[in-house]
Amino acid sequence: MLQESGLRRSTGGRPPETLTFSPELGVLIGVDLGATSMDLAILRPDLSVLARHTEAADVRAGPGVVLARLRLLLRQLLAQCGYNEKQVIAIGMGVPGPVDFESAQLVDPPLMPEWDSFSIRDYLREEYNAIAFVDNDVNLMALGELWRLQGGLQNFLVIKVGTGIGCGIVCHGEVHRGANGSAGDVGHICVDVDGPRCHCGKLGCLEVMAAAPAIVRLATQAATSGESALLAASLEANGLLTPELVGQASRNGDAAANRIIQESGNHIGQMLASVVNFFNPSHVFIGGGLTRLGPQLLASVRQSVYQRSLALSTRHLEIQYTPLAERAGVVGAGVLAMQETLKHR
Repeated sequence: MLQESGLRRSTGGRPPETLTFSPELGVLIGVDLGATSMDLAILRPDLSVLARHTEAADVRAGPGVVLARLRLLLRQLLAQCGYNEKQVIAIGMGVPGPVDFESAQLVDPPLMPEWDSFSIRDYLREEYNAIAFVDNDVNLMALGELWRLQGGLQNFLVIKVGTGIGCGIVCHGEVHRGANGSAGDVGHICVDVDGPRCHCGKLGCLEVMAAAPAIVRLATQAATSGESALLAASLEANGLLTPELVGQASRNGDAAANRIIQESGNHIGQMLASVVNFFNPSHVFIGGGLTRLGPQLLASVRQSVYQRSLALSTRHLEIQYTPLAERAGVVGAGVLAMQETLKHR
């Protein structure tokens, strides 16, 4: 599995050998499936990316439609890299819902109801001899950050804010999944008991108050009520509003867009303050599609957390956007595939 790749500089005594994974091992597949997109990559065993593809997807179409498209794209990417299905070592895949990690099955996922109890692992087995490991998408983002940090941080959180909101928890250098794999499902923490009904059936969940659909809903209301001429013009020009258009309006000084982004950040910070008090992380990394809203969202989250959390919990706390940005999920999928393969050998 390993091969020598040269000597490193010695600090005294015999120069140490550098060992790397042999390229003859094959390749890894990493897939980050979001609610509205899929990001897939072919990676070497050292997690360097050979090829990557991202496109829009709708998980509500069900596993048959989405995974058939995924399988076709993977064939094309493998061929592009000069590999075939037999040369795949392992597959790592993230999905936007609760996952029983041992069985690799989704369990009652609110954003993707057609996938309940569906076995992605069994589906991919039809094409690959390699085993597939499936986890919640934000756990993969946490794995990606662990790999980037190379052990530099041991206790931190990764928050994904997009169509849904989730939290990856790294405790003592390992991703914490909880007793059944549902740790970090913060999107369904109630932040307003009188809030609108969430797609999970409960009232005032963080997701229904602060995720991408909430921002679009509030921005559309501002546009159609006459509160924002800028958002109204954007709605007329594009047919619908998106978080990106709301962010653009905010950067152009639109008061309604600024208010909507600030409210979203406040709600996220309200949830996060409780988690910070409970867990006391050293860092919080925020990723996902809503980071495209820009620095105002991050500033609002920070302000809310620092106002609500205990002084000791925030004494050295750093809150920032994830340095891996949009690559965090697909890199984490590769990390999952490699780690679990090594564990099972």
